[in-house]
Amino acid sequence: MEGMDAGGGIGETVDVVDSRGRFLARGAYSPHSQIRVRIWSWDSGEAVNEVFFRDRLAQAMGARLEFVNPAETNAYRLVNAESDGLPGLIVDRYADTLVIQCLSSGPERWRDTLVKLILEISGCQQIFERSDSEVRTLEGLAPRVGMLIGSETPERLKIQENGLFFEVDICHGHKTGFYLDQRENHARLRALAAGRKVLDCFTYSGGFAVSALAGSAERVMAIDSSAEVLRLAQQNMVLNRLPVERAEFETGDVFQVLRKYRDRGLSFNLIILDPPKFATTSAQAQRAARGYKDINLLAFKLLMPGGILVTFSCSGGVSEDLFQKIVAGAALDAGVSARIVERLHQGPDHPMALNFPEGSYLKGFIIQV
Repeated sequence: MEGMDAGGGIGETVDVVDSRGRFLARGAYSPHSQIRVRIWSWDSGEAVNEVFFRDRLAQAMGARLEFVNPAETNAYRLVNAESDGLPGLIVDRYADTLVIQCLSSGPERWRDTLVKLILEISGCQQIFERSDSEVRTLEGLAPRVGMLIGSETPERLKIQENGLFFEVDICHGHKTGFYLDQRENHARLRALAAGRKVLDCFTYSGGFAVSALAGSAERVMAIDSSAEVLRLAQQNMVLNRLPVERAEFETGDVFQVLRKYRDRGLSFNLIILDPPKFATTSAQAQRAARGYKDINLLAFKLLMPGGILVTFSCSGGVSEDLFQKIVAGAALDAGVSARIVERLHQGPDHPMALNFPEGSYLKGFIIQV
C-alpha cells in the first residue's frame, strides 16, 4: 500500500496495490483501525479532491429527491456513508438544519471541505456535528459535538414526517436525533393501528406511538427506560393534536415491564418491538440472540389471538435469516402458531450498495399470530 511505509497520516489518501504493484483502489488510511483503508475509488484515474467530493455529494443528495415527498416530510438522510461512496460520512436533514457525523479517518481529514460543499449543495444554513459514535475510538479519533455553522445550538427542532410533526433533540438524542430509517415503517404501523390496543416498546420520542394514535388506535401503551424521552413522546402527541388521554406511559426496563404485564395477564393485539442495537458484530450475535429471543417470547405471550407483532433488529451482527430463526424459536417456546406477513427494512434514503450488504442493517417482520 503506497504511502504507508512513509508514515501515512490519519485519513491520508493512499493507493492499494497487489503484490506486483498493480493498482487496486484508492482510499483513506486509518493507522489505528482494523480496517486500514476505506475505499474512495476503484478508478486509478480518479483523483480524490474537492471536485471528487462535490460530485459524490451532489449525486447522493440529488437521489433523495426521488423518494421523499417534501409536502409531507422534511427530515431524511442525505448521505449514507459507504452506500453513497462516502465511507464514514453521514448527513441527515432535519428541516433547515443538517446533522453530520464524521465516523472514520477520511471524512475527518476532509471535514472542512465537506462542510463547505454540503452547505453549497443543500442550501441549508445550519450544520450541527454529532461525531460522538463509539466507532470513532476505533479510528483513534476523539468525539466531537457542537454547532459548526449557525448562530446557536437549537434545543429542539420541529420536523415533519409523513404529515405528522415531531420535536427532535439533535444534541443528545439517539443516532442523529430521530430514527429517520423507520419513516416508511412508521407509516405502515399507522395503517395497521385502527381500533387496536397497542403496546410500543422502546418508544423513544414516539415515532411508532404517535403514528399508532394518528392511525386511530384504541389505546397506546408506551414503554421506555427514560422518563425524559417519554415526556417528549407525549409532547409529540400533543403537537399533533392527538387524544393523549388514550395513551399511557411507563418508565422502566422493557424486559422487566413485559414480565410484569405477563404476570398480570395483560394482553394487546398490536405490539411493536424496536430495541436498541444488541450486536454490533457477528462475534456478539450469540449474546444478542438471547436478548432478541427473550423479548419476542414475552411479546408473543402478551398478544391476543389474531394479534400482530411488529418486531425489529438493527444489529449489524444479526442477519435477517438469523433474526427470523430467533423469532421463530420464540414463537415455538411461547406455544403460538405465527406467520410472517411482511418484511420491513430501512427506507430508500438509507440505501444499501450492492457491494456492501452490511449496509442492510435494519430488518423487521410483521407477524400475525
